[in-house]
Amino acid sequence: MKIYDLNGSVIGEMETPWFFQIPIRKDIIRRAYISSLTARIQPQGRDPLAGKRTTAKSWGVGHGVARVPRVKGSGYPEAGVAAFATMTVGGRSAHAPTVEKRIHEKINKKERIYAILSALSATANVTFVSGRGHLVSSIPQIPLIVSNELEKVEKSKSFRDIALKLGFWADIERVKEGIRIRAGKGKLRGRRYKIGKGPLIVVSNIYPLINSVKNFPGLDVVNARDLSVVHLAPGGNPGRLTIFTQSAIDILNERFSLYKGKHLLYTNIFNYEIKSQKVGG
Repeated sequence: MKIYDLNGSVIGEMETPWFFQIPIRKDIIRRAYISSLTARIQPQGRDPLAGKRTTAKSWGVGHGVARVPRVKGSGYPEAGVAAFATMTVGGRSAHAPTVEKRIHEKINKKERIYAILSALSATANVTFVSGRGHLVSSIPQIPLIVSNELEKVEKSKSFRDIALKLGFWADIERVKEGIRIRAGKGKLRGRRYKIGKGPLIVVSNIYPLINSVKNFPGLDVVNARDLSVVHLAPGGNPGRLTIFTQSAIDILNERFSLYKGKHLLYTNIFNYEIKSQKVGG
């Protein structure tokens, strides 16, 4: 694979990393994404006595009124008002959320590692990358490997010039043009705009690069040590347009060195076959 400098010129070559050649398993990636997503959800419950702090009791039959529980007493406004029942104002909830509910969808460690490696492999597949809607026609290589000088960029204008020369600026503009206002009441709840996902930059050190790209919509920067399925496959769909620095590739090689050559073994462990990737397989 070729290595590019910040001007878009080839400055060297490297052997294709082994994790870019792993069979792509969309089902495992999806499972790992859901596991990561549900792990961030905080369990919530309700007060067991909510709606029950009342003297309401049914009058029974023979009064010509419904048998709904009514507040005891007389001579004051609340007397005789329906309460406690689920259909009354301020009544209890019929099936309130409980903190005991199982929210986190857990996943095996080996399966999670396989999902990350499979998602990495999808970033090197033009079919998957273009299938997500990324604009790749002007990019010289998928995945794009850039020199470590990219991590030292401090100015947004400098980064824009680099993105133009390397060919992924068009994808950033695609995200910007696609920003729209959300339909529904979510507009009032801190999520007014819907923004798509643009390129992902994997580096060995996010500073100072993070300061130069934080105003570009849809663009993410992540340390190779923290790379996960959430970054590589947003929404559980693999094939995100990804730019790697040389040092990031070295970190990924070191991070997953224990699993090198074992992906076929893991495929058998999960009772999957490579041929099942074929349509209808």
